[in-house]
Amino acid sequence: MKHLIAAMLAAAFATATAAQDAAVGMWQTEVDDGSFAYVEMTHCGGAVCGTIRQTYKSDGVPFQSENIGRQIVIGMAPNGDGTYAGQVYRPSNGKTYVGKMQVSGNALRLKGCVAGGLLCASQNWARVQ
Repeated sequence: MKHLIAAMLAAAFATATAAQDAAVGMWQTEVDDGSFAYVEMTHCGGAVCGTIRQTYKSDGVPFQSENIGRQIVIGMAPNGDGTYAGQVYRPSNGKTYVGKMQVSGNALRLKGCVAGGLLCASQNWARVQ
């Protein structure tokens, strides 16, 4: 009986650990076109999606952007090695790009690419919480 309970606890812990994702949490973007944002990354199906929760002018003063609530990281599916693939929406030009993402601790590198991934622009985000 003790072995069965131990096995059940180990399985529950392994499942909880697998359900965690390094990308999940609140992230601060780099300044882009004079402002930056806090983006909340959450699970969306088997992927990770990011939604703008707060926006700030480049000097750190909050402002009410029309992009609050907009999903900008779309369907980033984990590759199992800390990298992800999906889509990225850029509010300043209204375009969606092929997205690539890599998470390492409290740092996230997000890329939006065109031409089959040959030309990319990137941002480095920092974890807020």
